Amino acid sequence: MKQVLIGIIFSALWASASVATKFGVESAPPLVLANIRFFIAGFILLGFSYLTKTGDNYRLPNKVEWRQLGIFGLLNTSLYLGLYVYAMKNTAAGIGSLAVSTNPLIIVILSAFLLNRKPSLIEILCIVLGMAGIVLAAWPLLENSYGTIGGLLLLLLSMVAVSFASVYYASVNWRLPNLLINGWQVFLGGIFLLPFTFLLSSYDQVNWDIRFTASVLWLSLAVSVVGLICWFHLLRIDAVKASLWLFLCPLFGFAYAWIIMDEPITLYTIAGTAMVIVALYGGQQSRFGTRKE
Repeated sequence: MKQVLIGIIFSALWASASVATKFGVESAPPLVLANIRFFIAGFILLGFSYLTKTGDNYRLPNKVEWRQLGIFGLLNTSLYLGLYVYAMKNTAAGIGSLAVSTNPLIIVILSAFLLNRKPSLIEILCIVLGMAGIVLAAWPLLENSYGTIGGLLLLLLSMVAVSFASVYYASVNWRLPNLLINGWQVFLGGIFLLPFTFLLSSYDQVNWDIRFTASVLWLSLAVSVVGLICWFHLLRIDAVKASLWLFLCPLFGFAYAWIIMDEPITLYTIAGTAMVIVALYGGQQSRFGTRKE
């Protein structure tokens, strides 16, 4: 029962990032919002780790680990979340949550090329079904100006970036605790993104209002800290079972978008979400079968 509760909390928090980002970009340029979020989350995670944890593992990274953390932070934070916040400027919040849940399927494709893991026919069919579901769910939102083609393309690129990050993470034999890995990667990712933030954005455009403050605090504390702590807890138990909780993200995401952002839920939305969930479930079942063999 404890694991179920932690899984539900993770899904609810992870899906809320789309709506929180939509609110945040109304008060600040996307990259400014992202950078402030990264530094707050990084300081909290690193401070908590080094001040409250003991043991030889809670140390500064060595030369090899700095390189590994830098690559992971560039992919998982700078590229993924940098592109994601820009995409959410011109994309419906519900579509943002729906797209995030397709990561396991994109990882299947990347694993085939980078880890020499050939996808099965079922996995390929699930990928096609999942992508078709996103297009179906997005169609009426595009027609009603809830999203743009450019926004969807940036969202797709962000999903590819985070999938690369996940495959890279799986290929590294990490010796640091998960809290330190996450703290350093999000902090380094913020540093890598900072030059682009200064080049493409202006802090003078930030409205330091309650909407901006609430958005930054929610993204930093609830999503990047609490949400990721839940995620790492689930990963320690079983990585494959942990990814099943991504199935709930579209349901929470569309509910948030409907209640908070007044985005419409149509038959297209329901059908597209159902297709993605079926595709994800089928893909995960295939992975379970592969592991059992």
